[in-house]
Amino acid sequence: MAKYMLIMRGTDEAMAKMMDTPFEEMLETMGRFNEELIKAGVLVAAEGLDDPGQGVVVDFSGETPVVTDGPYGETKELFGGFWMLEVASKEEAVEWAKRIPLMTGSKCEIRRVPAIDEFPQDNEWVIKERAWRERTGQV
Repeated sequence: MAKYMLIMRGTDEAMAKMMDTPFEEMLETMGRFNEELIKAGVLVAAEGLDDPGQGVVVDFSGETPVVTDGPYGETKELFGGFWMLEVASKEEAVEWAKRIPLMTGSKCEIRRVPAIDEFPQDNEWVIKERAWRERTGQV
């Protein structure tokens, strides 16, 4: 089993269409999809994000970080939320992603999340992280 993050990305047009959808309808549609993931035993976590205009950006392109309000650069494909799945393969993650009830014009990026076991186990920081995971029940 491996973890995969399914990253929801929407174009400006898809986001506008989503904003025109009644909130209760959107909750029900996503809720039904999330319930499928739960029943299949593959959902680890899922979150949607607030309006990008409410966020801030910390830009590290100069000598010191610069903080600005609102979304960064192009808003055409902002990260709108994610699902973290634990599945047998990338192909299974793709099959779940194809079922996400997203608006036309949206995209879903799929990225594998490396397990802590894939890092050098004698590294001081890996040892500390493993200890933290054990203390917090995230093994």
